[in-house]
Amino acid sequence: MPAHSKTLPHEPRASTGISGLDNVLHGGLPGGHLYLFEGEPGTGKTTLGIHFLLAGLEVGETGLYVTLSETGQELKTVARSHGWDLDQPGLSIFELVSADELGPEAEQSIIHPAELELSETVQGVMKQVQATKPKRVVFDSLSEMRLLAQDPLRYRRQVLALKHFFAHHGCTVLMLDDLSARTGDMQLRSIAHGVVWLHQVVGEYGADKRFLRVAKMRGIRFRSGEHDFTLDTGGIQVFPRLVAAEHHKVFNAESVSTGNAALDTALGGGLARGSNTLFVGPSGVGKTTTALSCIYTALGRGEKAAYYLFDEGLGTLLPRANALGYHLEDQIQRGNFLISALDPAEVTAGEFAARVRQAVEVDGVKAVVIDSLNAYLQAMPGSKFLLLQMHELLTYLNQRGIITILVLGQHGVLGEGRQDIDLSYLSDAVVMFRYFEGRGNLLKALSVTKSRTSQHATTIHEFRLGANGVEVGQALTDFEGVVAGVSRYTGNLALLADAPAPR
Repeated sequence: MPAHSKTLPHEPRASTGISGLDNVLHGGLPGGHLYLFEGEPGTGKTTLGIHFLLAGLEVGETGLYVTLSETGQELKTVARSHGWDLDQPGLSIFELVSADELGPEAEQSIIHPAELELSETVQGVMKQVQATKPKRVVFDSLSEMRLLAQDPLRYRRQVLALKHFFAHHGCTVLMLDDLSARTGDMQLRSIAHGVVWLHQVVGEYGADKRFLRVAKMRGIRFRSGEHDFTLDTGGIQVFPRLVAAEHHKVFNAESVSTGNAALDTALGGGLARGSNTLFVGPSGVGKTTTALSCIYTALGRGEKAAYYLFDEGLGTLLPRANALGYHLEDQIQRGNFLISALDPAEVTAGEFAARVRQAVEVDGVKAVVIDSLNAYLQAMPGSKFLLLQMHELLTYLNQRGIITILVLGQHGVLGEGRQDIDLSYLSDAVVMFRYFEGRGNLLKALSVTKSRTSQHATTIHEFRLGANGVEVGQALTDFEGVVAGVSRYTGNLALLADAPAPR
């Protein structure tokens, strides 16, 4: 049998208690090994360790938390802040120096942990393991061990001794390191069965962004790369990096109506399932309203839809939709229309992708609107990552047969307009919105400049917003200055603006 056809032997997995991290690890940590979790203070190592022990209790595995830097009471306080109780049968906490040992009747006075003998600390941990027989152990933190050892060789020998001791007793161990050794603990990285890095990015504004990366994991497949996670009341939530190729689904490739026959004709038959359409134009030209028109039509077909709003609040969007005849409150109450106003300073691209996935796979939505990409850009530390993650998200939505509408604003009212970012190459269809001058008025026009799914029209159409929603007029052939971005209509064809808007 060829070597590549052999499968690795199955090892029982130990859940980390965090579903997203288990997904990254394709099922959890192989049991009976020692793992290193590295991260600066505040990245969530202690919370992750508690997650791990509580997940063990749920499957009948006893746990031991060895704390060398915090007191047991401090640890319980952290747990209570997340709604957890550490005073449970099968879960014990071992402190480096307890309050009893520091009392007046103790043989020695209060001393700094670095002055304690390393061998006494290690022996204390071993005795506790032998007494409680835990299946899961969290060792927090290695910086204290490093201080006690003083010498790198002695430190490595003691960690190796602990590793073999834990393995002999069938323990799955998480060793936490706060990276007090700035160069990284290469000694322990080589010893550990797996290494996970936790990072925290402090931006100039908004919430700190956290992500983790599996640097090493022996004997199992895992999802590489950076995975966003949040640390909040209730614990850690990990958002695995989206890989679109893993989520293909068979769907009926058809085109559906936008709700406007003239716009359908311009698009070459309407919006194609499994494709995305970019609405691009200056502020106030009607991109959001046209997107709402498409969603309202999808809801009328009995399909669920999701609208992710980064620019505007619900307090202004819904009244504006009602004024145009798009009454959405009932659809929201029935759970058919999932509308979310998101703060780009608080949400990461990974968290946003996870929300979209849940809407598609759990809630069953068939149409998605992202409004707008300009604000979404602010959720990322750099446009390079935005492009990569947006490409993966759009590919995912296309492979699930979702109709996706993207809204991208341009700077300026007249003229060609400047964009924060060019996503036209990622889009299957592009609808360009423009202002133009005609009959002494500032009017609006749209044209389809690209479509990968159909033979689209190349004509320019006037449109306006009224009590009946979006109205698209006939093709206007006598335009000037379209390429220059300053369009002026000099023809004699009747315009929508010539007739009063219906009431």
